[in-house]
Amino acid sequence: MPRKLIKRWSPDPQKIRETRGLRFLGKLLDDPNLFHLNRQSVSLAFMVGLFVCFIPVPGQMPIAAAIALLVRCNLPISVGLVWLTNPVTMPVVFYAAYKFGAWLLDRPPTGFHFELSWEWLQTGFLTIWKPLLLGSLIFGVVSGITAYFLVQAFWRWHVADRWKQRRERRQQK
Repeated sequence: MPRKLIKRWSPDPQKIRETRGLRFLGKLLDDPNLFHLNRQSVSLAFMVGLFVCFIPVPGQMPIAAAIALLVRCNLPISVGLVWLTNPVTMPVVFYAAYKFGAWLLDRPPTGFHFELSWEWLQTGFLTIWKPLLLGSLIFGVVSGITAYFLVQAFWRWHVADRWKQRRERRQQK
């Protein structure tokens, strides 16, 4: 069952509440939906995590955590899914988002050389930010909504399949 798999990999809610760096959140972490594994909580967590992972900003994990607290969905899943865009996959994902955004804005994609410097952020980034942001937002919204409905459908199918298996076992006895 997906619940058992997710539960095995999820951190202990009590350990998260006792983490020194998270004590400032106080009663916010006492909401049971933040760690509950039901269809709604997990579906929303997938939507939040996948939406935030496509946003090209630093600090995606705190953003996903804040949104998870706001919409009261599974916190570990939403924060964990942000790591789909990691230092290895980020260049490919954001380049694809930039190309898609440039296509939507009917602009030819410009060649650019990325440099991690303040000067490049002031000059080079200004030429690509609109297509990059548009493509990233669309990728995030589409992947988040798609994941929400896929998790909902898979969860329903899995529960129905379990009921069917139980019914068949009872009839065999």
